[in-house]
Amino acid sequence: MNNSTIDNNLLKQIFFIAVILFLGIVLFRELLFFLSAFLGSVTFYVLLRNRMIHLTEKKGWGPATAAGSLMLLSFFVILVPLGLLGNILYSKVSYVVSHSAELIASLRIAAEKIGDKIGYKIDPTAINRLGSFLAALLPKVLGVTFNTITQVASMYFILYFMLVNGRRMERGLYEHIPLKDSNVELLGSELKNIIVSNSIGIPLIAIVQGIVGLIGYLVIGIPEPWLWFVATTIAAMLPVVGAAIIYGPLTIMLFAQGHTGKGIAMAIWGFGVIGLVDNVFRLLVNKRLGDIHPLVTIFGVVIGVQLFGFIGLIFGPLLIALFILLLRIYSSEFIVKKREITR
Repeated sequence: MNNSTIDNNLLKQIFFIAVILFLGIVLFRELLFFLSAFLGSVTFYVLLRNRMIHLTEKKGWGPATAAGSLMLLSFFVILVPLGLLGNILYSKVSYVVSHSAELIASLRIAAEKIGDKIGYKIDPTAINRLGSFLAALLPKVLGVTFNTITQVASMYFILYFMLVNGRRMERGLYEHIPLKDSNVELLGSELKNIIVSNSIGIPLIAIVQGIVGLIGYLVIGIPEPWLWFVATTIAAMLPVVGAAIIYGPLTIMLFAQGHTGKGIAMAIWGFGVIGLVDNVFRLLVNKRLGDIHPLVTIFGVVIGVQLFGFIGLIFGPLLIALFILLLRIYSSEFIVKKREITR
């Protein structure tokens, strides 16, 4: 009788787990488009949580008023500047695409000059392919712009309910996560640490590199310095190569155009000053916001951008850090217990 009861309970448990997993997979697949919006709302919730508690519990504001005010503040402080940078870059991309024929012709002439100087004929096939790439670039940029607007709207919709119901949400997570209280607290503090470190540190380092690059572009006399500032700031968020993907080709372009003095100055400023600022400032920011190993950041960004797009800059390192943290928690929850029992 007991065996039959145990078997029935086990079958029920397996059935419920199977149903939960099936529904979870179906919901995840159908809502995959909103994953970036959800991750963005989690990021903003972590950044705004303490301020929300201060306004509601210390200042006596209503939850809806406090949440709306913080969301409006984050929009103007964070998203509007990013939107302006994106708009500058988009306008230049549109100009390049609309004048792609002239650009391709100029590149062919420059390739011929470089070929004559180095004694090696450059194959024009790659330049011709660039024309096809530019022709298809603008529709992609327009699609990204529309998707970004949709994702931002969805993110703020989710964020509002997170802020308003923050305490209840945290209590529910705290009660239902099947771990010891100490490990739940460790999980929460580590997640907060890496989210704050990446969401503030990565853009801050990129902006500093962009400003340093802008100073150099203005002093050296680079045409369209503000365009190069935007490009440098965005590229500085990329792993490994970073801003070098901008000032490296820019240096080569100056030499190819015969501006040897400007090319030397750009090489010194880019690889010397901007590169040094990146290394020094990144070390200071990581120590101040959270002591995260550089390899976690590098590999995390590579993985995160492929999985989540731009928001992966933050959540890629989070995935790797979370994986390492779960290994530590597993060891604490089960391996240590097993050793104590065997003793």
